[in-house]
Amino acid sequence: MTSTTLDTAARRADFEAWRERRTATLREPHGWLSLTGLHWLDSSPQAVDGLPGRWWSAADGVHLRAAAADGLRLDGEVVDGEVVTAPAEGGAGPVVEDGDRHVEVIRRSGTHALRVRDPHAPLLATFTGVPVFDFDERWVVAARYEPFGEDLEVVVGSVVEGLRQRFTAAGTARFEVGGAPQSLVLFRSGSEFSVLFTDATSGVSTTGTTRSLAVEAPTADGRVVLDFNRAANMPCAFTDHATCPLPPAENRLRVPVEAGEKAPR
Repeated sequence: MTSTTLDTAARRADFEAWRERRTATLREPHGWLSLTGLHWLDSSPQAVDGLPGRWWSAADGVHLRAAAADGLRLDGEVVDGEVVTAPAEGGAGPVVEDGDRHVEVIRRSGTHALRVRDPHAPLLATFTGVPVFDFDERWVVAARYEPFGEDLEVVVGSVVEGLRQRFTAAGTARFEVGGAPQSLVLFRSGSEFSVLFTDATSGVSTTGTTRSLAVEAPTADGRVVLDFNRAANMPCAFTDHATCPLPPAENRLRVPVEAGEKAPR
């Protein structure tokens, strides 16, 4: 059953179930609320604050030199000597285990970094949920989808100065808010569609960076539903150790979208 066929009561219940799943995801021991560090690497072997071993970046990936006594593990094996990991650009990376901490090796704009995830992080320990606007049927918005014909590569900025991230843009969703025409560029990854956007509430009642919205695939006749009640904060709304993308210029709405998640801090 799709969002276009749910009545208001069922849609509200579905929204509450989404909130519960969202809260459970954020409470995961190595999720976004567990981040305690983001360390950028260069070509010089270096000690990283709070981590065993020495780490550095090279053309073939991230090098780690450690002794067995350091207790680091990669792919289930104790690191004893020098190992190399090669994270893909933009995505999740290989994990080096340091006890119950996860040291994720990432690559952004060709630069390598270590992202530390600690299940005992203070932010995770004090998390009680994300503040949200009450569900409002008015923010389940019917839109007209206009595909580009050919997918376009869109390069956007990041909350980390100098980083760039690439997305595949599939088309534009056109809709109205209060009788005023609006539009948002839809990104596609495989069969999944999503939107990154800001609006007039950004930096006021909602996060000042960007929110994301998962969107059901447009129908064959060009209909798509934007349920802004499910507008979700990106990780950078919770932590300074994230590398979230910023929305493209076309997705910076001037109207207030008083729906979805509010600023958590």
